[in-house]
Amino acid sequence: MAKKDISRYKCADCGHISLTMVGKCPSCGEWGTMEPEAPLPLSKKGAVTAHKKVSPIRGLDVQEQSRIPSGIEELDRVLGGGWVAGGVTLLGGEPGVGKSTLLLQVCAEMAKKGHKVLYISGEESSGQLALRGRRLGLMVDGLDLLCESDLVSSLEAAEGYEFMVVDSVQAFRADEEQGWAGSPNQVRGVASMAVEVAKRCQIPAVLVGHITKQGQIAGPKLLEHLVDVVLLFSGEQNSPNRLLRAEKNRYGSTEELGIFEMSDKGLSAVMDPSRLYWNGTDLGSSGVSIAMVLEGSRSLAAEIQALSCTTPFPYPRRTARGIETNRLQLLLAVLERRCGLSSRTSDVYLNVTGGLSLRDPSADLGICVSLASALKDLPLPADVCFIGEVGLAGEVRPAGRTLMRLKEAARLGFKRAVISKRTPKDDWPLETIKVASLHEVLTLFLK
Repeated sequence: MAKKDISRYKCADCGHISLTMVGKCPSCGEWGTMEPEAPLPLSKKGAVTAHKKVSPIRGLDVQEQSRIPSGIEELDRVLGGGWVAGGVTLLGGEPGVGKSTLLLQVCAEMAKKGHKVLYISGEESSGQLALRGRRLGLMVDGLDLLCESDLVSSLEAAEGYEFMVVDSVQAFRADEEQGWAGSPNQVRGVASMAVEVAKRCQIPAVLVGHITKQGQIAGPKLLEHLVDVVLLFSGEQNSPNRLLRAEKNRYGSTEELGIFEMSDKGLSAVMDPSRLYWNGTDLGSSGVSIAMVLEGSRSLAAEIQALSCTTPFPYPRRTARGIETNRLQLLLAVLERRCGLSSRTSDVYLNVTGGLSLRDPSADLGICVSLASALKDLPLPADVCFIGEVGLAGEVRPAGRTLMRLKEAARLGFKRAVISKRTPKDDWPLETIKVASLHEVLTLFLK
């Protein structure tokens, strides 16, 4: 028998290419993921021949894809309006965060609207799912459960439905692939079969995925490339709040944030997120500031708390919760170099209340003012909010959609707002204080 021509080896997890067979991937460090990869056969002329006729993009007649509402407003916000026929969504999250609860509620809401829904579970029995459904009041017609370990028969049964959930992609096994359930090969095979059925039958499908200790979805990175939407469901163990973000979305934006609250009746949408992350109390303490940030299409009031204390050690601590530690160190360097406010002999701790993670660069001004207030041990006025990005030169840059932020600040009861001097003029709903540099802000409020 002729020996198969193997020219290189490819990692099934990260895609790293190696010319020699190794047990451990040199790139990602995973064991047993290097697989032989045979070269693709070429045509007789030594080149790939295009058999399809090319089409100019301007001449294509493309129709807008219709959306299927999920019945949960916060989920539709993150998805961009609802499910898309044939679209595949990957939902990841820690164990116990509420992935199955959220999807069971979605299935029940869609079944109430007349859609035929199939929930395929490889981890729970039908009795467990029915018990949760009865506790949450989700016993509706049109919602069918299928608790099978046979993936092929389960996907064949899903062809007559209008919505499908596979819980989870690590619990099933594809017969064509080698390895145990949950291995990179099996995860790739299971996801490929589910995507093929969803595309062929034009039904929305949701795949539930586990995550690793590092907070990433378990399995090969190819899993996230196969699907159309990647959602991450997160929340702290001691908090009822749950956050839903889109890491990838071929049909909409990835900037939206869905906020839920977990209770004994299931997950419910938080109607006023600003009140969730800011309680409105004034303790008169130093190191507390309010920054108006944007999460997708809505504005939130983020309460930023900083604490500084003298350390006897030569290397002071820098601890941040809600922002990246590198971002905290950068802003501390700006405070020292541009404003003369040193923190070399102090431990600095920063926290964004409510478990909110700030990605908006316009929160820089609020963070810097909070740090300066903690280092000087001087409280800030309670009726002032801060909006602006801080550059390395100490300048305050204007923020996008400032009017939306100020309207939310006025609704919450703030009287003044500090914004960049270069912000275009508009009819602001409250008093604005325009500044050009961070040093000017500290002179105004922390003399």
